[in-house]
Amino acid sequence: MARLLRLIILILLPFAILLAATGWLFRFEAAYLIYRPELDPAADRYGIPRCLLAALAWRESRFQPLRRGQAGEIGLLQILPTTAQEWAATEKADRFCSADLLNPATNAMAGAWYLSRALTRWRNAPEPVAHALAEYNAGPSNVLRWHRLSQSKGLRFTDCISYPGTRRYVKVILLHYDTFGRPWKRWGDVAGQSRPPLRIQCSKPPR
Repeated sequence: MARLLRLIILILLPFAILLAATGWLFRFEAAYLIYRPELDPAADRYGIPRCLLAALAWRESRFQPLRRGQAGEIGLLQILPTTAQEWAATEKADRFCSADLLNPATNAMAGAWYLSRALTRWRNAPEPVAHALAEYNAGPSNVLRWHRLSQSKGLRFTDCISYPGTRRYVKVILLHYDTFGRPWKRWGDVAGQSRPPLRIQCSKPPR
C-alpha cells in the first residue's frame, strides 16, 4: 500500500508542479479576469485598450481595490482624490466622494479618464503611450521636460526619463501590455529594451 501511495505521488507531483508554475506565470492575466467586469467598461468608455488599463492596474495595485498609497492614492488604479474630483466634475457626478474610489468600478472609470486625457494630450508625440503613462506616474510638468529633452537631443522619450522609478514603471506596464497572454516573453525583458514605440489612437477622447 505504501509503495502504491509513493507511486501515485511520483506520478502526480510533476503535474502539481506544472499547474503551480502555470498559475504563477499567468498570475497577471488571472487577476485581470477577476476585475474584468469593472475594468473593461471603463477602458471602452474612454477608448483605451483593455489590456493597457489592466497592465496599469497590475502595476499600480496588483489588483487590490482597497490599497492606499503613501501619497494618498486610493484603490485599483491608485487615484488621488483631487484627480477623482476632476473626473467627477467632468462627468457631472455630483454625489461623488473620495470613499467611492474604494469601489473598483468607480476607481476604474476615474483612472481610465485620467489616462485617456494624457493619451489625448500626447497623441502627436513619437511615443504617446509612454508619455501618457509617465504623466500618470510623475505628472505633466515632468513629462513636458522629458519630452523637450528627447526632442532636443534626438533620443527616445523613455531614455530621457530622469526618474529611475518612473522609467521602470513605464517599461514594465508596456511590457505587460505588449505580452498579454504570452507571459513567457516577459522573462529577461523586464526593462522592455528594444521594442518599437507603441501608438494608440484614443477612439473616444474624454469630454
